[in-house]
Amino acid sequence: MSEDAVKAPEGGTRALWASTAAFTVCFAVWTIFSIIGLGVKEELRLSETEFGLLIGTPILTGSLTRVFLGVWADQIGGRRVFAGVMVLAAIATVLTSYADTYVELLIAALGVGIAGGAFSVGVTYVSKFFPPERQGTALGIFGAGNVGAAITKFLAPFVMVAMGWQGVAQIWAAGLVVMAVLFLFLTPEDPESAARRREGRKAAGMASQLEVLRNVQVWRFALYYFFVFGAFVALALWLPRYLIGVYGLDIKTAGMLAAFYSVPASLFRIYGGKLSDRYGARAVMYVTLGVSVFCTFLLSYPPTTYIVESIHGPITFRTSMGLLPFLMTIFVLGFFMSLGKAAVFKHIPVYYPHHVGAVGGLVGMIGGLGGFVLPLAFGVLNDLTGVWTSCFALLFLLVGTALVWMHLAIQQMEREATRAGKAATTPELPEMQGLGEPGFVPPPRRAGPLRDWRPEDEAFWQSQGRGIARRNLWISTYCLLLSFAVWMVWSVVVARLPGIGFRFTTDQLFWLAAVPGLSGATLRIFYAFLVPIFGGRLWTTISTASLLIPAFGIGYAVQNPNTPYLIFLALALLCGFGGGNFASSVANISFFFPKSEKGSALAINSGLGNLGVSVMQFLVPVVVTMSLFGALGGQSQLAGDGTSVWMQNAGFVWVPLIVVGAFAAWFGMNDILSAKSSFADQATIFGRIDTWRMCWLYTGTFGTFIGMSAGFPLLAKLVFPEVDALRYAFLGPLIGALSRAGSGWLADRMGGARVSFWVFVVQAAAILGMIWFLDARSFAGFFAMVLLLFFVSGIGNASTFQMVPGIMRHAIDAAEPGLAEPERRLRAERESAAVVGFISAIAAYGAFYIPKAYGSSIELTGAANMALWGFLIFYLSCVALTWVAYSGPRGIFRNLNLARASSSQMPASAT
Repeated sequence: MSEDAVKAPEGGTRALWASTAAFTVCFAVWTIFSIIGLGVKEELRLSETEFGLLIGTPILTGSLTRVFLGVWADQIGGRRVFAGVMVLAAIATVLTSYADTYVELLIAALGVGIAGGAFSVGVTYVSKFFPPERQGTALGIFGAGNVGAAITKFLAPFVMVAMGWQGVAQIWAAGLVVMAVLFLFLTPEDPESAARRREGRKAAGMASQLEVLRNVQVWRFALYYFFVFGAFVALALWLPRYLIGVYGLDIKTAGMLAAFYSVPASLFRIYGGKLSDRYGARAVMYVTLGVSVFCTFLLSYPPTTYIVESIHGPITFRTSMGLLPFLMTIFVLGFFMSLGKAAVFKHIPVYYPHHVGAVGGLVGMIGGLGGFVLPLAFGVLNDLTGVWTSCFALLFLLVGTALVWMHLAIQQMEREATRAGKAATTPELPEMQGLGEPGFVPPPRRAGPLRDWRPEDEAFWQSQGRGIARRNLWISTYCLLLSFAVWMVWSVVVARLPGIGFRFTTDQLFWLAAVPGLSGATLRIFYAFLVPIFGGRLWTTISTASLLIPAFGIGYAVQNPNTPYLIFLALALLCGFGGGNFASSVANISFFFPKSEKGSALAINSGLGNLGVSVMQFLVPVVVTMSLFGALGGQSQLAGDGTSVWMQNAGFVWVPLIVVGAFAAWFGMNDILSAKSSFADQATIFGRIDTWRMCWLYTGTFGTFIGMSAGFPLLAKLVFPEVDALRYAFLGPLIGALSRAGSGWLADRMGGARVSFWVFVVQAAAILGMIWFLDARSFAGFFAMVLLLFFVSGIGNASTFQMVPGIMRHAIDAAEPGLAEPERRLRAERESAAVVGFISAIAAYGAFYIPKAYGSSIELTGAANMALWGFLIFYLSCVALTWVAYSGPRGIFRNLNLARASSSQMPASAT
C-alpha cells in the first residue's frame, strides 16, 4: 500500500493500522464459536438448530450494539470506546470457559458478541482522519480486519486439540486485553474529538444522531450489507461444519480449508475500497452481486443421481461438486463479497460526515444480523430438508432479489434524474438518492452512460469521442470472438465423442452440431433489439457472462460416457447464447462511430469476432491433449487409439477468458443514451420488404460462413475418413473472418450490391467444384473449394451489410418525405442498426440447416451430394434477387455512382 493511498493528517496512518489490528483481534474473538462450538456440540450433543443458535448468538449482540457504539464513538471519541469494547469482550470470553450448560454458554456468548460492535466504532474513528477521496481505501484497509475469522480457523483447532475449547477462550481473551493496552498506547485522539475538547463544545445528543435513520434509503442501503457482510459472517461460521458434514474432513483440515473463504473475503476488501474510489460504488456493487448470483447458484445445486429410461434400459449418472471445485467457487465468492463490503461503506462518511456513527452503525447492525439469522436458518434448513446445499440456495435467493431490486431502483432513479435535468449529478447508488445532510451535494458520477455523444462533430470526435469509441470497439470485439468460439465449439467436440466412448448415431452427432445454430439464430432475433432497450454496456456484460453456463456444462458432461444424449442436446442449445451475441454486438457498435469510420470499425468487430470460430477450431484440438487444469479439471479419457485426452478442456478453457471479457465489458464500455429506443420504435423494419430481402441475401453469405464452420469438420471426417480433417478445419473460418475484416473497402469502392452479385456467382461455382471433387474422391480439391466458399462468403458478409444503410435511407426518404433531414438521418441509423441485427439473426440459421442438410443427405442417400445441389439452387436464387432488386437496371443501386452517392449521404453499416 503506497503512502499516497493512506495519506492523512498527523497520526492518521498510525490510527488506521492500529485500528485494523485491533479489529482483527476483535473479529477473531467474535467468531470464536465457529470452532469451539464444534467441541461444545459434541460434548453437549446439540442439534443442528441448537448449534446454529449458539454460533449465531455473539453475532446478534455484536450487531445490535453497533448503532449505539457508533453514536458513542461520535460523542465520546472512538479511541476510548474502542479500548472499552475490547476489555468488556475479554471479560465475557474468559467467563465462557467456565460455562457448563447450554444456557450458560448462550449467556456468555451474548457478552462475547460485543467484540463485533467494534466495527462501527472503528469506522467512526478512522473516517475522521481521511478526506472523502481517500475514505474508500482507508475503510477498506480497516475492514480487512475480517481476516480475524481466518486466524481463528487456522489456530483455534490446534489449541482446542491441545487444551480443549476452554483453553481457546482463555487465550483469545488474553489477546484482547493485550491489544486494548497497545491500542491506547499507540493511537492519537481523532481530530474532531480533539477540536471539540479544545473549544469546549458538546457532542450532539443521541436523538440528534439517530435523526438521519428516518430516511428509508438508509435502510435499503443496509439491505445490501446484509448479504455482502452478513452472509460472509454466516459462511465463516458455518463452513467448518459444512466441510465436515459434506466431505468428511477432520476439524483441523476443515478449519484450515474454511480459511480459503475467509482470507480473500477479508484482505481483498482493501482492493474493493480502491476500486470504489476509482470506478464508483455502482460498478463494484453490480459486479459483486452478479458474480455472487452465479457462484451461489453453482453451490446450491445438490448432489443428484439421474435415472433416464432409455430404449435399452435405465441410464444412471450422477452430478456433484467435488472438494476442489467447491473451494475454488468459495474463493471467488469471498473475493467479490469483499469488494461489495467496501463499496457499501464507501459513501457513508461522504454523505454523512457528521453522522458516521449512527448511519454506519445501522448498516453494520443489519449486516451483522445477517451473520446471526443466516447460520440459524442454515441449521433449520438442514433439519427440515436434510440437504446440505440448502444454505447456498437461501443465499442465491437473497442475492438474486438484491440484484434485481438494485437494478430496478437505479433505472427509476436515472429516469427521474433525467426528467429533472440533473442526470450528471445523480449519485452512485440509488440508496444515495435523497440522502445526505442538509446542504449536501452528491458528487458527480465517475462512470455512467454517455449523455452527450456527437461522433459527426469533428472537434468532439478528435478530443474525446474516438478514444471512447475505440475502447468500446475492442472490448466488444474480444467478447464477440469468445461468443463465436463457444457457439461453434460443438463442431469440434462432436467429431471426437465417438472416440471416447459415446455411442451416438451419425444423425445424432449432426443434430448436436446443428442445434447451436438453431438456438443462436433464434436468440439473435431478440438480441437484435435489446441494446437500445438495456444499453450496450449492461447487455454485453450479461450476454458474455452467460457463456459460462455452456462452457462449464460441456466440461462436466463429456467426462462421463453415460451422460444421456438429452443433456448434450440441452448444452448444445445453450451454446446458442454465443450466437445471439453477434446481433447485439454489431447493433451496439454501429452507434459509436461517424459514417467515415463506421464501415471499418464494424468490419473489425464482425470480422475479428468471426475469427473466434477459427481460434476455437485451432485451440480446442490442442488443449484436449493436455491436462491443462490439473486435478481441478478432472480425469482424462482414453481415446480409441489408446492416447489420453481431456475433452473437458473444450469447455473449461473458455471460462477464465469469459470472466475477463465480462469484467472488461462492465468496467470499460459505455451506453449511448441517444441510441435508446423501445421495441415498438424498432419494429417498423418488419413492414419493409427490403428487410426480408436482405435476410435472404445475408443468409447466403453469413449463413454459409457459420453453417460450413459448424458442419465441415464432421462432414470431412465422415466422407474422407482417411484424412485427419480436424487439423485443417480452422483454416476455413480463418480465411472467411480475415476476408470479411479486410474487404470493407471493396464494397465501399465498387458498391455493396455489385460485389454481392459476383459473390453469389462464385459461391455457386464453388458448390459445383465441391460436388465434382467429392465424386472424384479428392480431398485436396474438395478442401480448396471449401476455402474458396469461405473466402467469398467473408467478402459477401461485408458487402451485404454495406448495402443496408443506403437501402434504409432510400426507404425512409420515400415513406417520410415530410420529415426534417436530421430526423430522417436519425431514423435511418436506428433502423439500419435494427436491420443489421435482425438479418444476422435469420442468417445464423445457416448454422443449423447446413449441418442438418449434410446429416439428412448422408442418412437418406449415403452421400452429401443432395445437400450440395440444394445449396446451389439457393445461391442461384440469391444471384437473381440481387440483380433484380439492387444491382440490375431496375435496382436501387443502379450503378457505381449512385452507390457512391448513397455512401456519402449515409453512414456505412457493419461490414
